[in-house]
Amino acid sequence: MIDENVSKTMNLSEAWTRRGIDEAIKIILAEKNTLFDSLTKNLNNYPDLKAAIRSILMEGIKLTWSPDNKEIVQMEMYGLVRNDHNSVRVANRIFETRLYNLFLSDEELKSNVFAREGELKKNIFIEDGKLNMRLIMERFIETYTQVCGPLKERFKEKDGREQFLLYLKPIINGTGNYYIEAQTRDQTRTDVIVDYLGQQYIIELKIWRSERYNVAGEKQISEYLDHWNLDTGYMLSFNFNKNKKQGVHLVHVEDKLLYEGTV
Repeated sequence: MIDENVSKTMNLSEAWTRRGIDEAIKIILAEKNTLFDSLTKNLNNYPDLKAAIRSILMEGIKLTWSPDNKEIVQMEMYGLVRNDHNSVRVANRIFETRLYNLFLSDEELKSNVFAREGELKKNIFIEDGKLNMRLIMERFIETYTQVCGPLKERFKEKDGREQFLLYLKPIINGTGNYYIEAQTRDQTRTDVIVDYLGQQYIIELKIWRSERYNVAGEKQISEYLDHWNLDTGYMLSFNFNKNKKQGVHLVHVEDKLLYEGTV
């Protein structure tokens, strides 16, 4: 894909860089081909496993690997999942992103208010070819509060995660990619990584538990930014405290800048 397609839109030396790889992935994810058709068909043939994989990706649920489970063995045979330290895991990151897009599309069909909002205001979030992630978080918080009202105790982190991705997806659609970092995907914390025109943005999504946990989270994302050689990160917390102050503010953590948003 890089050799035959991407190299026609940028010079050859640039095509064989991270940006060229991102462009190739974007093209692949937009394709309709027999591989992706087979993936969707097989999932539809096993609705229970489709629901389980959705829980793995969207909620951070752990599904134990079982060689005696017919559906798991069948999905492994199709190349959809693999055994990762005795847990079921989607076979590769491109499949993961394709499945995220599928599950989010299902949610859009139910209620697409967040998708419409992001699409309508898309242009205000792009400045000189870069995402204004702080503004995206600010507008998401405003929209979420208007549409959904105060957070309820039945709220789960996956709910906020899905709504934020529904808001983000039309803004970066056609230009950027996103994926969920598997190492931090659980029921307490998720890191969304966005690639947009060669620039990476790390957004940590979590439920607010206490100031102590928040400080620990700041340290975690600071270390994660070191791994990516970035100096700016983003945190979005869903906070049930009635006395909370909504919005986005800037925090300095050692040599890093964190924009922390509170819903």
